[in-house]
Amino acid sequence: MKTMEEKTIGEYVADDFRSAAIFSKYGIDFCCKGHKSIDEVCQAKGLDKEALIDEIGTVTNSNKGEIIDFKSWPLDLLIDYIEKKHHRYVEEKILVIAQFLNKLCKVHGERHPELFEIQKMFFESADELTQHMKKEELILFPFIKKMVASQNNESSLNHPPFGTVLNPIQMMKHEHNNEGERFRKIKELSNDYTPPQDACNTYIVTFAMIDEFEQDLHKHIHLENNILFPTAENLENKLLN
Repeated sequence: MKTMEEKTIGEYVADDFRSAAIFSKYGIDFCCKGHKSIDEVCQAKGLDKEALIDEIGTVTNSNKGEIIDFKSWPLDLLIDYIEKKHHRYVEEKILVIAQFLNKLCKVHGERHPELFEIQKMFFESADELTQHMKKEELILFPFIKKMVASQNNESSLNHPPFGTVLNPIQMMKHEHNNEGERFRKIKELSNDYTPPQDACNTYIVTFAMIDEFEQDLHKHIHLENNILFPTAENLENKLLN
């Protein structure tokens, strides 16, 4: 059992997702950079480590009755949840947000040219995420489900054409990092999703939707990077060794 100081940021959030609110409060990336330790992030951001640990403890030691323990879920169930909850969300929202951004740039772009850069980056993200999710759904996720079936049936597992599950996982994590960086830039360009004083309702709603989209993406990436992927790696080692 790791102590609070030894755990990575991702492990904190994997154990109790409520800690994500604390990390977000201090601008700590718990999804793409969840491998970092408390020491590392506190030194990088000039934070009091003991105070941060106390704050996390206050949140996580409260009633856990309604907290979903994703770590206890079978991997095939977790995959189904990620696809139905997060992949479908991305597919639906990118179409709506794209329409709003088009309108926003047309009406307000002349006074707020940063909108064109936000639009460009969001469209790039939409394209990349669409391809990314298809690779997961057609290549990586089916193999993880095969591993689960092999374990349940106590049957042998053939090596996949990509050699080891580590290979597509590393690719997916690299693409997660790219999206994390892209949305950090969008957040900066939008002044932390704060509409300007002359903003109309469309402006306000668009920024709110992109903010929500980013928050969902953080949860989405967290479930994969910090729970699904490491558990899949351990399962493959167990089955093939």
